[in-house]
Order: sequence, then structure tokens, then C-alpha cells
Amino acid sequence: MTTRVGIVGTGGIAAVHADNLARMDEAEIVAVTDIDADRARAFADAHGGRVDASLEAMLEAGGIDIVHLCSPPSLHIAQGETALAAGVSVLSEKPPALSLAELDRIRRAEEASDGWFATISQHRFGGRANWLRERTRDGSLGETMTAVCNTLWYRPDEYFDAPWRGTWDSEGGGPTMGHGIHQIDTMLSIVGPWREVTAVAARRARPVETEDFSAALVTLESGAVVSIVNSLLSPRETSYLRFDYTHATVELEHLYGYGDDSWRFTAAPTAPESLEGDWDSSATGHGSGHAAQFAQTYAALSAGDRPLPVTSADARDTLELIAAIYASAFDRRPVAKGEIDESSPFYTSMKGSGTPWA
Repeated sequence: MTTRVGIVGTGGIAAVHADNLARMDEAEIVAVTDIDADRARAFADAHGGRVDASLEAMLEAGGIDIVHLCSPPSLHIAQGETALAAGVSVLSEKPPALSLAELDRIRRAEEASDGWFATISQHRFGGRANWLRERTRDGSLGETMTAVCNTLWYRPDEYFDAPWRGTWDSEGGGPTMGHGIHQIDTMLSIVGPWREVTAVAARRARPVETEDFSAALVTLESGAVVSIVNSLLSPRETSYLRFDYTHATVELEHLYGYGDDSWRFTAAPTAPESLEGDWDSSATGHGSGHAAQFAQTYAALSAGDRPLPVTSADARDTLELIAAIYASAFDRRPVAKGEIDESSPFYTSMKGSGTPWA
């Protein structure tokens, strides 16, 4: 059965969605919408589908099984609620919401809907990431000792000429929220839940409201400590994950997507002899990317009886850690998991009661 897709927002990331959907027999773009009608028409001419005046018009016209939110982050809450109220599933680009309060609204809408809400986190889905997640959980690698999670990117001043960039109200935060979220989410999906974070954040150079740099030490429930750095000030750009276990170090270095060759495995002297052979077998040829996540998303849609990956609960775990990084940095204290509730200013906004540089 072909799943009928609506695309909301037809900018650059929507083209990535469309190109990957075009390779799938089980999905077809049937409608698109954008506030820029000319851009929407050009997108439809290139990728297919009718052009609707709005999301509401798209849903009223019908024939949609899932909408892909490729719109600016500040629009995700209203658009997600609207689609779910119509019983239509949602696949949202990151971040799915600008705060825990907004994401909890989406989760309540999902509970009342026949549709599901999922978030793009394509780096979870490469073959070697799946292998590492499974081996972490089954104990084959021993205990998790420590990990590194760095998003070291570069964005010049001109990048922020777009009025919605670099603002709390439109993006929800700086590189911690808008850029590092993918590496943070992938890291958490592998090493498991966190317990406490101590962080710093700064606006060092860019003409923005938000931070352009942050660093955090995160203690996991297992007791292992993870260091996280998010930067838009790094001319040699890299996305780097490192996992140190009793029996091995596993590293991933890439920029916006990885393949099997982006990984490195170093066995410890204590490692079982079979472990390196097991690692070699994880080279499946399947890297990260939207296609890898779409394959699992549309398989779940076809099954019809299970949530879509990455679930709203998964997304909340990641968003809660990001909120805690901001709270720790701005309040200058450790923040524990579960501490940011409805009484906290960081529940409704990542800037909390205000940034130190405001």
C-alpha cells in the first residue's frame, strides 16, 4: 500500500525529504504547502503533488496519511497539533518543539489522535549505530566507562541574516538546541538515560540572542560521564562521538552524515577474541540519513499498530537534557533529570528566566 505524504514547508530540507521519498515505492508526495506560493509551485513541479494554500487546506482536501514538517521550528507545535487533530501522523524535523511545555502539548494531542508523532533523528539509524546500541545493551562491550559527544560546526555572521535564526522565539536556542541535538540524541540512544548535568554556555562571537557555544558534563544513570560540546565557532567542522567501554573504544567522525568508513573500532587487551570479528560484520553498507529513518517510519505506518521512530517519548528525553544544559549553564548549578517541571522557567523556554548576556 502506498502512503500518501504531505510536505509542509518547501525549503532546502524539504528537498532532502522529497529526494529520499522518491526512492521509496511505498510513499508518494500528494500535496505540498508553503507560505511562499511560488516556491511551493516550483517544489511541486520538481517533486510532485498538488499545491495547497495551507496545512488546514491540505487536511481538509484529504488523501493524506502523514505530513512531513519541514517548516521553521517555531511552527511545529501548531502544525503538529493541527495534523494530529485531523487524525494524521506527523514526521517533524528537529527540534520537534521549542520547549518541554510545547512537546508535552504535542504528546497530549497524540494521545487523543489516531495518528503518531515522530521526530527526524537520522543518525540513530545507520547500521553500525544499530550494532553499537545492541552491543551496549547486551553487555558484549563491557561497561560504559565514558563518552564524548561533540558538534563542532562553523556558521558565519551572514548565516544569521535570516530573521528567525539565532533567536529564542524562532529556533528555541543556539547550537545546543538547533545543531547538537542530533549527536546528543544519537548518543543517548546508545548509552542510555542520564541522571545529572553540569554545563556552561556563552555567546562568544555571533550576532545572536542565543548561545553560540556550550559545554556540559553529563552523568548517566550507569555512573559513566559524558562530555558534550556544541559550537558554531569551529572552522574545522566535525561531528564526533566516542564511546569507551571495558573492552573497546568505538569512534564516529563525520559532518552531516556517516557511512561504515566513518567509524573506528579499537579493542582493549581484555576484549574477547570474537569481538573484532563481530565488529567487522557490522559493516552493512547502510549509513545514516533520512532514507534510513524513512524506511523504518514507513514500515511502522504500514503495520499500523506501533508508534513511529523516533517517538515523542524519545524526543522528550533528548529535549529534557537540552533544557537541563541551559538551566545548569544559566543558573550555574548541577541540574538533575526530572527537575525541570512546570514550576521551572526552563519548562516553557530554553532561555529560562534570561541569559547572562541579555
